[in-house]
Amino acid sequence: MPGTITYFSITNKTDRSTMKKTFYSLLLLIAFSLLIANRADAKIKLPGIFGDNMVLQQQAQDKLWGWAGANAMVNVTTGWDHKAYHTKADAQGNWKITVSAPKAGGPYQIAFNDGSPLTLKNVMIGEVWFCSGQSNMEMALRGNSSPILNAAEIILNADNPQLRLCTFHTANSLTPLTDVQAQWNESTSETARNFSAIAYQFGAILQKKLHVPVGLIVSSVGGTMIESWMSKGSLAAFPEVKVPPTILDTVKQPWKLPTALFNGMVAPVLGFNVKGIIWYQGESNRHEPQLYGRLFPVMVADWRKQWGLGDIPFYYVQIAPFGSTDKTRSGPLLREAQLKGMDAIPNSGMASTMDVGMEKFIHYMNKTLPAQRLAYWALGKTYGIKGINYLAPAYKSMEVSGDKITVTFNNAPYLTTYEKPSLTLFEVAGADKVFHPAKATIKANQVVLQSDKVSAPIAVRYAFKEYVMAELYNNDGIPASSFRTDNWDDVR
Repeated sequence: MPGTITYFSITNKTDRSTMKKTFYSLLLLIAFSLLIANRADAKIKLPGIFGDNMVLQQQAQDKLWGWAGANAMVNVTTGWDHKAYHTKADAQGNWKITVSAPKAGGPYQIAFNDGSPLTLKNVMIGEVWFCSGQSNMEMALRGNSSPILNAAEIILNADNPQLRLCTFHTANSLTPLTDVQAQWNESTSETARNFSAIAYQFGAILQKKLHVPVGLIVSSVGGTMIESWMSKGSLAAFPEVKVPPTILDTVKQPWKLPTALFNGMVAPVLGFNVKGIIWYQGESNRHEPQLYGRLFPVMVADWRKQWGLGDIPFYYVQIAPFGSTDKTRSGPLLREAQLKGMDAIPNSGMASTMDVGMEKFIHYMNKTLPAQRLAYWALGKTYGIKGINYLAPAYKSMEVSGDKITVTFNNAPYLTTYEKPSLTLFEVAGADKVFHPAKATIKANQVVLQSDKVSAPIAVRYAFKEYVMAELYNNDGIPASSFRTDNWDDVR
């Protein structure tokens, strides 16, 4: 009847016993179901940086990590020596193992097991480079509104199982992430087409010269400032850089926020062993060159510290000349900050791009020359291959004699214009700080300068404009950077 409450009474001992057994059976069934469910959820998982076709750094202690069930035993067997490694996941399922990688070779398999097996296939041991920055690093061989010079031929000849390519998907966060979406591929015409033009050509040169597998990891996003690639801790000394709160929901371009890309696209792989880093960024900071000059060495030092690999090589591309309409001279000032970076950053090197820029296109077509010059740094300095010069002509000193200034260069037994009739990019100034074009004459590793409008010169500038095309090279064909001998604040 509606509203009636019925009570049940168990008086029979047999009924009580049966119910007790049924109750305990139900508890066991629930526990077993939960165990199965947890076990399914706890299946061993690896972060995106680990996958089929990847490359691990040779002759190194390489870290492997991931997730498993809480307190689960994780077993790892490396195919190159069939050695078994064991560790126990923590209460949250996190685990990490360090394995010993041999000399370059492969392909190998790596087997993981926490009760559920997982095997990585076609793994190579070789040289791994991390490639980061903004759009000129990101720009793929296929090109976009600007084409890539000789792309069709490069893509045609891209089949190389010894070269492995990995590109990170853009990820933004204001707190450090533990994973990133990525996939390793063998280099083929198809995979190379969509890969960074500079990183690909850099890696292809290394692979050909070193005769070992090479792995390239590209973590880059166009239109980004250096602050986006820096950690919160590294920005603490820069109160003018405002680190945002931890919410990105209402931000239209979150990748432009300070720390967002470090947290999303660097932090997740800081344990992954690499040989070195190549970097191409700076265009978005061109109007804050002084700040950039302070931020840049701090970023590099912080990356190295957090990677825990010491002062690993850090080679970078100088921004190319672009846009003659900008009268602030912020472009040459940013190039100056990058040039000084080699003195401020240990074990670093800069690839000059004074001869590849385009006046109206910031995404210039010739990505081959900067890739080659990065490779010269790696092959000559990091790998110690003799005969490869990677140094550009660099200002050493100047001497004034009457109305003439003689400028002496390092890294240039001989200077050349490659038969250009005259040098037009040198300027000299007197005490009035007004610069005038100078007649320039090359004598071995020196340039003698004179201007009819400056009777007592005290300062020199070379190519110190937004857009120029290089005129001065050493005998290895590497162009001198724009530079100045003064430090006058009224440049802008």
